[in-house]
This record gives sequence, C-alpha cells and structure tokens, in this order.
Amino acid sequence: MLELASLKELLAQPQKIVITTHHKPDGDAMGSSLGLYNYLIQQGHHAKVITPTDYPDFLSWMPGNEEVIIYTEQQERSAALIADADIVFCLDFNALGRINQMGELVGESSAYKIMIDHHLEPEDFDDYRHWNINACATAQLIYDFIVNELQHPELINKDVATCLYTGIMTDSASFRLPNTTSAVHRIVADLIDAGAVNWRIHELVYNSASESRLRFLGHCLANCLEVLPEYNTAIIAVNKADLEKYEVDTGDTEGIVNYALSMGSIRLAAFIVERRDKVKLSLRSKGEFPANEIVKKYFNGGGHRNAAGGHSEDSLEQVIQQFKLILPEYKKLLIQ
Repeated sequence: MLELASLKELLAQPQKIVITTHHKPDGDAMGSSLGLYNYLIQQGHHAKVITPTDYPDFLSWMPGNEEVIIYTEQQERSAALIADADIVFCLDFNALGRINQMGELVGESSAYKIMIDHHLEPEDFDDYRHWNINACATAQLIYDFIVNELQHPELINKDVATCLYTGIMTDSASFRLPNTTSAVHRIVADLIDAGAVNWRIHELVYNSASESRLRFLGHCLANCLEVLPEYNTAIIAVNKADLEKYEVDTGDTEGIVNYALSMGSIRLAAFIVERRDKVKLSLRSKGEFPANEIVKKYFNGGGHRNAAGGHSEDSLEQVIQQFKLILPEYKKLLIQ
C-alpha cells in the first residue's frame, strides 16, 4: 500500500489523473467526484472525471460537470485516459465490478489506484485507501482527505464546497440518517462558509422534477404499492411497460423507495423495478434492520445497513415472490 507521505509527494507535482465512480452515479458519487476534481485542478493536475454510465439531469448543474466524460458515450477516449493515467481515484465504490466494463481497464492500468469510500467489504485492488463505513457520504471523506490528510483547507473553494455539500446532503437523506453526526454538521457549516448556497443546492436537486416524473410517482403510490402489515414491510414494484409509458429517465426512480418507508409502521421498504436486462432492487430500512444482508445473501448486492441495492436475472414476478418468501426469516426483527 502507498503511504500517505508518498501520496502527498506524488500530488505535489502535476499528475495525469482519472476520477471515476460507480455506474448510474447518484448525488454522492457525482458530488464527491466533482468536489475532488475542482480541488485537483487548482493545483495544476490534469484531471478528468469519467463515469461508467449517464446520471440524472438534476445533478448536471454542479461546477465542472461540463468536463465529465461518460464512458458508454466515449469508450475509446475513456480507455486512453485510463491507460495513460498516473493516478486513478475510485470514489464511492470498493469493487471493480461496480464500474462495469471500466473495471477491467482500471484493474489493468499501471496507475496508482486511490479508493475513497464508505461501503462494507472493499476489494483489494487499491494502492491507497481512505475508507470509513461510519461516514455518511463519500463526499464527507473527500472533505476529510483534502482538509486533514492533504492539509489543504484553503483549497475548499466555492466550487469544491458546492459539490461536497451536494454529496453529503443527498447521501444523508437531507441530514436525516443516524450517521449524520455533529461532526457532519460542522463540516456542512464549513462548506456553507466556503460558499455552498445550501438552499439553492436543495432547490436544484429536489425541486427540478418533470411532469412525467411526478405522474410516474403518483402511479407508483396509487397502483404499485403493496403493504405487508404482518411484516411491517412495503413493496413498490414497477414493470418495463410502466417505465416506457411514463418516459422514465435516468434518476426518475431515485428516492421513490423512501415514500414507502415514510409510513409509520414500516420498517423495511423495497423498490423493485424491471429493467431491460435485469430486475433491480433498492431497499431501505429503519433502525437496526440489515437491509444490506438481504441483498447480499439473495440478490447479488450490498450497501449499508439502512440503504442497499441488488439485482436478479429472474423475472419481476419471481423476484417479488422471492422477496416475500425471505420475510419470515426476518419477522422477529421486523415486528419488534
């Protein structure tokens, strides 16, 4: 593993750097990536953010977004940048499979690989690791990396602060999750002091829905919600026809699972959606219920205790049935 002193020495000179994050990036993935990007370019590094796939339009306003390269749209250019990189920063993921086809390119690259992440059970592909499962967001760890490890608090400018605030806000569910500690609030206060306009960021992320997205949300709640009171569980299941009917774009399904969890009696909520090539699951839970254990054991996934995701090659109906058959195993935890 690369020592911190060696990494600081490496970063003291301009380097060719690629920053990447997991497929279908969310607010924390893009916030941490662009936050780090805006820090690095201040020091003269030749940095590029490459995402494995596209991401929601409500994240496209962040500073530096115009420089982002989407791998699926520019594969040759992306591959060349990765092959030529001195350093690859791997943010908000800890297994190369999470970046799809890019995983092989990053794995074969001779570049130093720096992992900054807060998910469980990291793979050993990295040369340096800034990892803490108790962090509420990878953006929190980027702040810590810049301020405390690299000791450059003066380089948290408005652009860096705006991106990192976005990452922390979105991954903490607007500062509502248990891991939103007093330390997180102190970081957020520092980011606001550095120029992040908190109310405006909230508006741009949460109040920019399209009419079709709202109608799709209404359909999900009115027609796709199933409540299982004997297990304090709720399921929202959506098929491909629904996605086509409501012209669902990337990001339009984000956060819908939280509506199911918002019911007072519900301890576990599942959003199950039929995509083109597989069925995807997004689980949310309250308290100590291990949502990540379910997806790890049964649905090829992982994540955090209260927020996890997985997928299956089975049909939508089979996945729904399998999920329901799992619930008796967890009944004691769900009804306590």
